[in-house]
Amino acid sequence: MSEPGSFAKSKRLIGHLSLIGFATALAARAVDPIIPPMAVSLETDVARVALLSTAFALPFALVQPVLGPLADAVGKVRTMMACVIIIMLSSLVCAVSTSYWVVLAARVVGGMAAGGVFPVGMAIVGDLVPVAERQVALGRWLAVVIAGNLLGAAFAGMVADAAGWRSVFVGVALVCGLAFANALVNLRAAADVPRKSFSLRSIPSGYLAVVANPRAKFCFLAVFLEGVAVFGLFPYIAVLLKEAGEPRSAIAGLVIAGFSVGGLVYSMTVSGFMKRLKQPQMMLTGATMAALGFLVVALQPNWQVQFASLVVIGVGFYLLHACIQVEATELLPTARGTAISMHSLFFFIGNATGPVVYGLTFAHLGSTLAVLLGGALILATGVMCMHTLRRV
Repeated sequence: MSEPGSFAKSKRLIGHLSLIGFATALAARAVDPIIPPMAVSLETDVARVALLSTAFALPFALVQPVLGPLADAVGKVRTMMACVIIIMLSSLVCAVSTSYWVVLAARVVGGMAAGGVFPVGMAIVGDLVPVAERQVALGRWLAVVIAGNLLGAAFAGMVADAAGWRSVFVGVALVCGLAFANALVNLRAAADVPRKSFSLRSIPSGYLAVVANPRAKFCFLAVFLEGVAVFGLFPYIAVLLKEAGEPRSAIAGLVIAGFSVGGLVYSMTVSGFMKRLKQPQMMLTGATMAALGFLVVALQPNWQVQFASLVVIGVGFYLLHACIQVEATELLPTARGTAISMHSLFFFIGNATGPVVYGLTFAHLGSTLAVLLGGALILATGVMCMHTLRRV
């Protein structure tokens, strides 16, 4: 995609692509703090509206086995540009629709398009950046995505309080449009690459080679459980706050954004953790931090304490998740892209399953026990990883 020796040019290209990643991350988390007002407006119940998070995450997961090879065939940059336009259009549909089912369908389409942004962006970084520089470049890409997640929740809450939940989707569409316009101006040359043949028949053999590694089942089970326990909780943060007497969407968005703040804290402190802890200790420490955060959230304290708890959960999650991700990249060194696609597949299936699991536990066990069980699940995941993914 770039000529040898053009590393500075590659960094500029990644910077422009990061705007697409930011816009997509904004769209992914924008629904979480506005679920209660959406339920009232669309004349349906909160649990059903919470499924809009599943409607975004599940299609994201299911398209992973196809979108990676498709991006290789038609061009990765071209794929990302097309996907951000689809997200923009699906957001506009959400903004104007009065039917829950139309909003649901639009979120499904947007989730499928998002599947062509995050993993493909990571693949582009791998294509462009030398191995010695790659970890820093991926860290910058991750920081932009975390910032999008952070602002997505906070932005949605504030805009919904000021101008209604429909304005949130209009805002997301505008950001996506700006990202596409920037790409159209600055990435046209990068998008103009020769097309390759695309064959569905060649896909299964690569995935079978990954799962032949006995450690694969633990990597993929772990990220699935992470997705269920952590990301399944986010759509219910606004519900928990409302039960505690705090109905403002802006506050719900701010509390959810605490998780992304934790991600940024992790990115700034991970080198210190690595100096003091070995890999198994990092995984157990991360899971324990996250579980303690869940315990505090379950007690339903004031929103300031819940925000701090989400920060702790964010730091703990990324400590555990990053260790799992490193192991996933080593499952099949000759085909890391395929392994990462499977990693994303299971992680986002967990993201999609989580709201359903929490919906059932909230309904049958109550909010406090539901959140405590989520904390127990993330702690058990950390213990499993400590024993099964230990480096020999």
